[in-house]
Amino acid sequence: MIRSVMVINTQGKPRLAKFYEFQPVEKQQELIRSVYGVLSSRAENVSNFVDAESIFGADTRLVYKHFATLYFVFVFDSSENELAMLDLIQVFVETLDKCFKNVCELDVVLNYSKMHTVLDEIIFGGQVLETSSTEVMKAVEEISRLESASNAISLVPKSVSAWQSR
Repeated sequence: MIRSVMVINTQGKPRLAKFYEFQPVEKQQELIRSVYGVLSSRAENVSNFVDAESIFGADTRLVYKHFATLYFVFVFDSSENELAMLDLIQVFVETLDKCFKNVCELDVVLNYSKMHTVLDEIIFGGQVLETSSTEVMKAVEEISRLESASNAISLVPKSVSAWQSR
């Protein structure tokens, strides 16, 4: 099971933190600081796999990828394959690249809800749902289309009723 997904910038500011097991906010902040402390102190030429038992408890691993100013981090237990998790980070980043045309930290900050939508199409409740970037993009585009249609429909009755009351 995936326990957590984090996106942290190189200054240690969390840009996304999703925990699939309940953690109080204070504990989440502590875990994010601990993960950043481990990642920021690692050399560039070492493995992207980290034993996270000292941070998250027994049977926990962490895998990360560093892109530009962001660390993409997945925390998971032994039921998940480490290489599959690394590949899942790649799917997440590729999908964000398709959404934002070369994703950068500013895209992540300004489009927080879309980033959550992408993540929710890939992982839900700590379980992997989809591993195809193309399929995730189709779902995200459909959600955006439905949201736009819903917003357009919700505006019509208000304007019609305002016009009728004149």
